Order: sequence, then C-alpha cells, then structure tokens
Amino acid sequence: MKSNKIKKTKIIATIGPASNKYEIIKKMILNGVNLCRINFSHTNHEEADKIISKIKKVNEETGHKTAILGDLQGPKLRIGKVEKKTILKSGSKIYLTNKKCISTSKKIFVNYSRLNFDLNINDKVLIDDGKIRLKVLSVNKSSITCEVINGGEISSNKGVNLPTSKLSLKSITTKDKRDLNFLIKKNVDWVALSFVQTSKDIIDLRKLITNKKSSIKIIAKIEKPQAIKNIKSITRSTDAIMIARGDLGIEIPMQKVPIYQKKIITLCLNYSKPVVVATQLMEGMIFNSMTTRAETNDVANAVFDGADALMLSGETAIGKYPIKVVRAMSKIILSVENSDFKLNENIKPPEKKSNNRYISESICYYACKLADQSQAKAIITLTASGYNAQKICSNRPEAFIYVFTHNKKILNTLSLLKGVYTFHYNKFNSTDETIKDLHKFLIKRKLIKSGDTVVNIGSMPIKEKGMTNMLKLNTVI
Repeated sequence: MKSNKIKKTKIIATIGPASNKYEIIKKMILNGVNLCRINFSHTNHEEADKIISKIKKVNEETGHKTAILGDLQGPKLRIGKVEKKTILKSGSKIYLTNKKCISTSKKIFVNYSRLNFDLNINDKVLIDDGKIRLKVLSVNKSSITCEVINGGEISSNKGVNLPTSKLSLKSITTKDKRDLNFLIKKNVDWVALSFVQTSKDIIDLRKLITNKKSSIKIIAKIEKPQAIKNIKSITRSTDAIMIARGDLGIEIPMQKVPIYQKKIITLCLNYSKPVVVATQLMEGMIFNSMTTRAETNDVANAVFDGADALMLSGETAIGKYPIKVVRAMSKIILSVENSDFKLNENIKPPEKKSNNRYISESICYYACKLADQSQAKAIITLTASGYNAQKICSNRPEAFIYVFTHNKKILNTLSLLKGVYTFHYNKFNSTDETIKDLHKFLIKRKLIKSGDTVVNIGSMPIKEKGMTNMLKLNTVI
C-alpha cells in the first residue's frame, strides 16, 4: 500500500455564485483543485474577468499552477416561453415550429431555424433532459407533427436534444466567437467546445485560435451520438477530450454511458490525449454535506479507468459545500491511487514509423517501464512544448512526473495531465550539472529525497534543446 500525499488525478472545479469569492477559490485550490472552469452558458465577460483575476492572484500568492478553462456554450436548442401548467399527454399529437410563439399543449416553439430541414420521420425529440420524449410523425415547411411518447409538465426555456438527427447548425456560434476572443485576450489555458459532432468542428475552432496567434488548447466535449461515431478523428484533431455525461446520457441510452466512458479513456491513452470525466460525479453534495456510496464508487471508477481529470459542475458552482466536495473528491482519489490496484498494464510500446518522433516516444515509453520496474519515485523531464509530458503521462507510470520548462505558456496548461507537476527552469548547462540541479530543486521542495531512485530524460547536448534522446536511471545523492 502506497502512502502518497499528493494526488495524480486532477480536479476541475466550476466557478459560480457559490464559489466565486477569492477566499473560496483559494481554499478549493489548496484542497486539490488543479483547473478552474468558467461556464459561458451562465457567465458574462464582466463576471469572468473578475474570476480570472482571482485565480491568477491565488496562483501568484501560493505558487500553484492552476489552469483556467473557458467552456463555450455552443448551439444549445431550447423551447420558448410556455403557458403555465402545460401538460403533454402520452399518445397525443403535438406540433413543433421554429416560428416564435407561446408554447402550449398543442404547439411548441423551438429556437432552431433549420428544424424542418434536420428532422425526419421517426426521429426522436427530447425536452428537459429527456423527461419529455417525442417521435416525429411528419415534416412540412410550416411545422413538424410529433407523437408524445413520454408526457409530463413542461416549463419555459427547457433544453431540446435531437439524438437521432445530424444537425446542420455550426458548433461555434456568434456568442462563442465573442467568448473565445475574450478568453484569448485573457490568456487562459484551455477552451472547451460544446456539442462537437465531427473533427471539422475542432479544425474550425483551431483556425479561429491560430488567426488570433494564440496557443490556447482545445477540449472537445463528447455529448452527442455523432461524436461517438467520429471519436477517433475527433481525438486526433483535439488537444484533450471531455466525456460530458450529462447531455451524452440524454442522447444515448444511459446504461451505455459507462461503457463509452471506458472505451473513450482507453482511446485517449492510445492517442496520448488527456481525458476528463464530467457531470454528476458528486451531485448529491450540491445540497448534502456528505457524498453517497454510489458517488464515491463513481469517482473511484473514473480514477481506475485512467481519467486525467474529474470535473465538478453544480457541486462547486451552486452547491452549499464547494470546499467540502473538493476535499471529499481528493480523499477518494488518493485512496484509489494509494491502493495496490494496477492501471493500464497492457499499454504497448510505440511502433517504428517513418516520422522523427519514434526515438522520443520510445524513450518516454521505456522511461515509464524502467520507473515501474525500479520503483522510481519520479520521472524528471525537460521539455519546451510539453510533448514529453503527454507521452509519459499516457503510459500511466506509478511514479510522479516532474516537468521542467523554460516555456511559461505551458506551465499551467499541463496541470490537466495526470501525475504531472510543472516547474519553470531556464538554465542549460551540461547534462550532468542540469540533472544535479533539478534533483536539488525537488529535494528542496520535499518531492524527492536522498536515496530515492529517479528516472531522468532529456536531450543531449542539452544546450541545443533538441528532441529527447537521453534516458538515465539515478539514485538521488
């Protein structure tokens, strides 16, 4: 049984009315939060600006490398205003329209101009997180006739999901572009794209970012069946994946969500892409001061599955106990990580390819194997781009990964990666002198001690800052 006091799996906390005060943000970070999420479905630029300033102030004050994630709203479909006490009866017929009106039990307005083009006979229409279910019977220019499969009371502005339809609307809205420009100006670390359907959505967002000469990284949110279908190309195109189980569990049968969670995490490890598990991990703690056994198991299983990070949404944004829930999640993560359960033992070495990354990838892979076999305390690497950190992390070694870089832009960005902790370093002497210097740095911070076994990787000659070509097993003096 291990006894690490530092967790490897990272925690993302959504900042909202319950947690936007400086002292609460600081306490959440000190109790285990590694990334702070700003949800632009519920936050304007003025509020976001204040939150970002507070997070950066905490980082300066504490020395933490807390990253900032801006979550774009995306093209959320909703019904409009609804007459009071409107009830849809199962078996009855109802008409959907994209012409604005007050919705009743006979006709419902949906805020999507191409509704008539994208819906087909037998398609499903879900309202209010799937509580109301409709089946399309016919489609014409003025309206869509549906049968109510699951009825109930509906209220204004509830969300609409079209799980069986390929939507022709763009995943990046005008609002998203404004929010993205704001995030780029504020130099945040990550941006999440909602309702991704294909890799083109990621490519389009990347172009907008590149045109602004920004290095902000992209998280693709997987919450639609179309994204599941295109998961490989999306994963290749993005910088990270978020399994957004809320909308995903509405649009596909919820019993399939755990299966896809495991499959997507495995895929991300194979592609060396960070992966986040999100939604309802500790939902009960919005109102209760303790987590349930089922929620504890959900968090633990996400760690066992190999997730880089777990995300808290309403728990920290609007919940009564934002600090307690972070503390509780940290305890569960540490308990799992200190257990004897082995993760991802079947990860294969990189295949020899014609590209120039083979040597670097092989060294990262065998560094992890060597670290596990020698029970090394740490893998220590120098990097300019963060590529080494991603490759080492995706092999899920038992050792912590300490990353030193002169590139200040990636210090916070790499906070998303499991087991990775970053430090700014700008000295480039001889290889042996640099290794000694890094060891002294980590000893001073009590992250390693004399007698520990560590693995060092880097490039030789070190002053040229080239690709990784050196692997060394050391005993700390």
